Amino acid sequence: MKLLITGGAGFIGSNFIHYWLKKYPEDKIVNLDLLTYAGNLENLKDIQDNQNYKFTKADIADKVEVNKIISEEKPDAIVHFAAESHVDRSILGPEEFVRTNILGTFNLLESARQNGNIRFHHISTDEVFGSLGPNDALFNETTPYDPRSPYSASKASSDHLVRAYFHTFNLPITISNCSNNFGPYQFPEKLIPLFITNLIEDKKIPLYGDGMNVRDWLYVEDHSSAIDLILKKGKIGETYCIGGNSEKTNKEITYKILEIMSRGEEMIEFVEDRKGHDRRYAIDSTKIQRELGWIPKTNFEDGIKKTIEWYKENEDWWKKIKSGEYQNYYKNNYKNR
Repeated sequence: MKLLITGGAGFIGSNFIHYWLKKYPEDKIVNLDLLTYAGNLENLKDIQDNQNYKFTKADIADKVEVNKIISEEKPDAIVHFAAESHVDRSILGPEEFVRTNILGTFNLLESARQNGNIRFHHISTDEVFGSLGPNDALFNETTPYDPRSPYSASKASSDHLVRAYFHTFNLPITISNCSNNFGPYQFPEKLIPLFITNLIEDKKIPLYGDGMNVRDWLYVEDHSSAIDLILKKGKIGETYCIGGNSEKTNKEITYKILEIMSRGEEMIEFVEDRKGHDRRYAIDSTKIQRELGWIPKTNFEDGIKKTIEWYKENEDWWKKIKSGEYQNYYKNNYKNR
């Protein structure tokens, strides 16, 4: 099997590539990534010489280039991770989110359709469903869309496009909406790696508002295994919600990290809350568990311990990111096709 992975130099995409090549060493992977600020080929350094792995630098918003790559590579399936994904950045500059998440997805869908109706799996987020109250039912595949930020609105738009290409053009698609991921290679602007790396550097950890916003947390390797099952056994045209069954407040996560890293609450710095900060997300994964037999294998406690150890053992990786050094190297060494 040959997979085209978009956004494979990012956090979830690079973890998926590691997962796939380890489980299916005979398969081929083409990694298409623009290497924006969150894309980092250091994530894939240990497989860069693998004969079944190929990296191509390109922008999914470039329709001509996307179609050229797909027509040349002739993948059996496209797994679409590439997205602008940071809510704060979408508030400061929404246009890039519309360009990448909507136009980029459209270009990929058009090319998949024009090149033989290629199997297409779209990675989405639970943020498209809006915000839950403390006693509301969990998000599931029938929850109405109610995005609250430019980021989640752009992802909701891309979901609708993907679904429309199934109904209108019979493109063989599946969609997955996942909860918050954590684990190795996560860009250190996100909550868990930011807090871990700040504490290693003896810096305070910035906690939004009252810290009582709730998210459902999923260890990234469990996410990869869910996508694997959807690609192999998922029903065409269907959506699957993927959650970790681990609802935690940001404050709970903060204190858990402090506890494991033997630091005190004096390291917490409460900061002004984010605009439009959704109060709670939580996913009901019953459908994928019932229909495909998937269950998350890593509980939050074990996952956060493994994640902290990884960041302790890979200081060189995240220090290059925090300093910006990593971007200079890849800008100079990898040009667009």
